[in-house]
Amino acid sequence: MARHNEIGKLGEKMAKSYLVERGYDILETNWTFGKAELDIIAQLDGVMVFVEVKTREFRRFGYPEESVTPKKIQLIYEASSEYMGRLKYEGEIRFDIISIILKPKLEIVQFKDAFFPGWDG
Repeated sequence: MARHNEIGKLGEKMAKSYLVERGYDILETNWTFGKAELDIIAQLDGVMVFVEVKTREFRRFGYPEESVTPKKIQLIYEASSEYMGRLKYEGEIRFDIISIILKPKLEIVQFKDAFFPGWDG
């Protein structure tokens, strides 16, 4: 497995633990639909949360959350819509990003309501 894939898998594992420690129920991990993948689908207080996890070994190339592009947001939206449709889920949802930098000191930041797909502002 390539180094960046190993770092990504480690970050997803850390993000999952981070969420569980804060009371989230993990519903799915690495759920795919077409070309899209939902890293973590969780639930907290009746809200379904779709979590995109971005991990970098070092910060020298910028913050991990900066790599969530409009195209990636669109793919997350399409996959989340499919997921909710399959469950016939019509409750509250949220899109979060968990940003992880591994070195020199571990940094984990959760951006709640990080984006709303399809909204132009």
